[in-house]
Amino acid sequence: MKHGTLLENARANFEAVVPLLVEAFGQDTLDTLRHPRSRTELRLAPRFEDGRRHVVHAFVVQHSNALGPCKGGIRMTGGVTLDDVTALAMEMTWKCALIGVPFGGGKSGIVQEPESLASDDKERLVRSFTRGAHHLIHPVIYVPAPDMGTNENDMGYMKDTIVYSAGQATTQGCYVTGKPVVLGGVAGRREATGRGVAIATAEAMSALGQKMEGARVVVQGFGNVGSVAALCLAEMGAVIIGIGDVHASVQNTDGLDVVSLVDHLSATGSLGGFMGGEAIAHDALLELPCDILVPAAAGGQITAANAERIHARVIAEGANGPTTPEADEILASRGVFIVPDILCNAGGVFVSYLEYTQETQQEQMSEETVRVRLEQRMKDRFQEVYATTQAKGLSMRDAAMYMGVKRVCEAVVARGALP
Repeated sequence: MKHGTLLENARANFEAVVPLLVEAFGQDTLDTLRHPRSRTELRLAPRFEDGRRHVVHAFVVQHSNALGPCKGGIRMTGGVTLDDVTALAMEMTWKCALIGVPFGGGKSGIVQEPESLASDDKERLVRSFTRGAHHLIHPVIYVPAPDMGTNENDMGYMKDTIVYSAGQATTQGCYVTGKPVVLGGVAGRREATGRGVAIATAEAMSALGQKMEGARVVVQGFGNVGSVAALCLAEMGAVIIGIGDVHASVQNTDGLDVVSLVDHLSATGSLGGFMGGEAIAHDALLELPCDILVPAAAGGQITAANAERIHARVIAEGANGPTTPEADEILASRGVFIVPDILCNAGGVFVSYLEYTQETQQEQMSEETVRVRLEQRMKDRFQEVYATTQAKGLSMRDAAMYMGVKRVCEAVVARGALP
């Protein structure tokens, strides 16, 4: 099979564990999980500030609801495709099953560069998407969240659009997660994915008999996930020697001051010009000699073309699908330890589950409670996946996929035949 796109890579990861499960569950059960249960295309036509209607394409994919309502973020970029959204929904199915939350996999995409929009126009587009997809968004159908290009403010607009249409003050149940805390969000949700990445990375270093103190780290991507992961890893004693985003990359072999870099980005909108480091090419960033590499940007960044030049001992996948199957094979042959995305970045969906339960039960959860529960769940799941690698002789990715797909198959079988 040719690999390269997100969907091709997602399917390859699934096919790798099918032989391990087919005897127990049968080919027909696995066949039901090869493709999504639904893919919906939307044509939005919001009226922007210029007074004109703008046609914007959007997608909603529900991959599986065997374990519960579909869960997955809304990605807003100019290049997102229906196949990308399908791949991400599929990966969400395994991620939810692996981390142990009662959700299936879903995902949405809005084909628009958010940076090209005025803030009011972005709000109009988010509200237009919510109206167009309202029949698909529900606590027991599909519960969206922020993803690349969207944020907690957008989730607040979504909740308001839904309650306004119903003539209510709030929703009965949780329709969307990742909202501002004041609108029913849970404290610590924004930091959850990056914090979970750092926790999983520390567990990987411990499993390999290595210390976090003094470990040299490179982080690709300095958005919500990458910035929080970098801050948390620095707090653990790691030395962050390289950081990059879509606009610029910087390095400092003595260590970057991550807090100052966050302030610089907030003030200037770019990593470029940061006085505490020197500029480096994007491609060279990934190839810096380091102990830990955290790809937390887009998918498909580590490929057969550059895998031989990756010098990290541990790769902690903060992004979805950053490593192609061909690169996986090359890295495995070189003894690189990979913490796969469906484990490494699952902290976000776990804390989304806490938000879902909090809003459903109309309770309030402290940030300390969220952090404690997140840390315990990430550690437990890492140890379970690592134990599976030892027991079955699998890579971390195959072990995580095996555990996730197995749990979904168990749910499909437990549900029995359709009525």
